[in-house]
Amino acid sequence: VAPRADLKGDKPVERFTLDIVMRNTREMPHVRFPHEAHSLWLACENCHRSLFVPRAGANPVTMTEIFQGRWCGECHGKVAFTPMFDCERCHSVPHGEVRAWW
Repeated sequence: VAPRADLKGDKPVERFTLDIVMRNTREMPHVRFPHEAHSLWLACENCHRSLFVPRAGANPVTMTEIFQGRWCGECHGKVAFTPMFDCERCHSVPHGEVRAWW
């Protein structure tokens, strides 16, 4: 598999290394979103503006909606890793009294 930035493969793949930590996870560990792993496969336009607004707090992501195919569920559980019940794959940042169980 060789990801390309454009149809012809003329442009270099743009790597974006910013991690986003989503903290609205209640009793679960926070979610770390690794832009770099995603930007190796996808251009920013694949997700921004159609799926995610690139502004903190602008995307009220819920697990219910992800399982219904929205947000991350647009790819994950379909063309990206499955099953999505490997919680610690995303919920990887312990906080406060919340500890990772793995």
